[in-house]
Amino acid sequence: MARIIGIDLGTTNSCVAVQDEGGTPRVLAAPDGRRTTPSVVAYTGGKNSESVLVGEKALRQAITNPKRTVLGTKRLIGRKVNAKDVAWFARSAPFKIVAAPNGDSWVKIDDTTKSPQEIASHVLRHLRWIAEQALGEPVTRAVVTVPAYFDDAQRQATRDAGTIAGLDICRILNEPTAAALAYGAHRVKAGRRIIAVFDLGGGTFDVSIMAVENSVFEVLATNGDSALGGDDWDRVLIDFLVDAVFDEHRIDLSSDAVAMGRLKEAAEAAKRALSSESSTTISLPFLHQGIGPDPIHLEKKITRQQLDDLSSSLLQRLREPCTRAMKDADLSPSDIEEVLLVGGMSRLPAVQEMVESIFQRPASKCANPDEVVALGAAAHASILAGDEDEATLLDVTAHTIGIKVGSSGFAPIIKRNSMLPVREHKLFATNIDDQEFVEVEIYQGEADTISGNRRLGQVHLHDLPKGKAGTVRIRLTVTVDVESILRVTATELSTGNSAQVRIAPSGGLSQEDLSDIVEQRRLREMAQPADPE
Repeated sequence: MARIIGIDLGTTNSCVAVQDEGGTPRVLAAPDGRRTTPSVVAYTGGKNSESVLVGEKALRQAITNPKRTVLGTKRLIGRKVNAKDVAWFARSAPFKIVAAPNGDSWVKIDDTTKSPQEIASHVLRHLRWIAEQALGEPVTRAVVTVPAYFDDAQRQATRDAGTIAGLDICRILNEPTAAALAYGAHRVKAGRRIIAVFDLGGGTFDVSIMAVENSVFEVLATNGDSALGGDDWDRVLIDFLVDAVFDEHRIDLSSDAVAMGRLKEAAEAAKRALSSESSTTISLPFLHQGIGPDPIHLEKKITRQQLDDLSSSLLQRLREPCTRAMKDADLSPSDIEEVLLVGGMSRLPAVQEMVESIFQRPASKCANPDEVVALGAAAHASILAGDEDEATLLDVTAHTIGIKVGSSGFAPIIKRNSMLPVREHKLFATNIDDQEFVEVEIYQGEADTISGNRRLGQVHLHDLPKGKAGTVRIRLTVTVDVESILRVTATELSTGNSAQVRIAPSGGLSQEDLSDIVEQRRLREMAQPADPE
């Protein structure tokens, strides 16, 4: 049986790993030796001869081709275009973000629109190709990680991206869980140990509180912010530089896509430099042609303290999810024995200081934060393949799932941090004589009203038996599986027969959409056989 690979599909960079025959997970490097792949996709060529670049190739031409180069797709996948953080992302993105017919966030390239699932599939397909080159065998199955705080729509969208890439995603695994596996936390044999995994990546933030005992790996609580990550630190630096140019030259660079692309690249480089240095200089000659005869050159020294001051509100946003997770687990900082750092942004000293302030202890730095999630995914893939059975994973739901009641109320059915898999029931009765159908709206979130929560879809139950109001009863069964994927069924109790239920999703790709995208890709590959993505 072909091996199952582990993939960390990241906002900024992605990574692929596999468990070797000796039982040790290892990162699979590309033929050029690179161990991570930028999560960047670029579309080149004309309308009838479009080709796709992925990773370093796409990143190298991002400045000269900004409107057709897409990065940060993970911040869009499974999200509505009118979400506050998506709108903020759209204001600074060099490419155009538009609304799909169902309100999802899509990307417009020239005259065509592309779903984030399709764009992410190019990255997944490239990682699959790297694995096949490294292993010398076909690869069709993968464990793919997502932030623990991803909701149902984002998880389903990630699975759809795998389908488009030709990958059978055997399991959607939470990133903090994968990271703890890679750290080897499950190998602790003596006693019960409480750990926290602090995962701050390019676009998302998660924290999970976990108990480890006798190779049983139990998530006690999870929390996070799916709209907070390294991109936001880049953005405050970019805004600072744009303001500096405007103050000096009275020119607004925000409408110059090429200049903004150069600023984005420089901001990322400066952020990385300030993780280990107290200051760095951003030097961008000929950044803009200017108003008069002289072009604008940008030369700006940035100190670590300046970055910390600019990002102080972002740093403060890290605190509440951590305290909420500890409160949900009924624990205090003194109960946490170790804090594991994950994600490239965890290298920033100010972030590490915030972690120490929250948990009242220095964090562990014993693993590469860019690779640890993929390594954990590979370890879990080995468990699924039956090659290893060391660890038992017990995860929890990240969000409360419930239904709309009345005009705007929200009634929880499955509470957040419920152990997975979980199944709960809700009984209904008809409220008018000879009622023919019921419709139940499903929401996800922690607010008391539906306006503060996310609509997941609607259950339609038709062909009810005739009867007086209150005599026909329906049992709604809500199940969340080990991947946090939601399923809903209904049974009409007066006859004992299961009723036909259809979930009408409020977003995402339909089966027809998926089939069309896969077919279009097949035709493109036949016409242009393949320089690998």
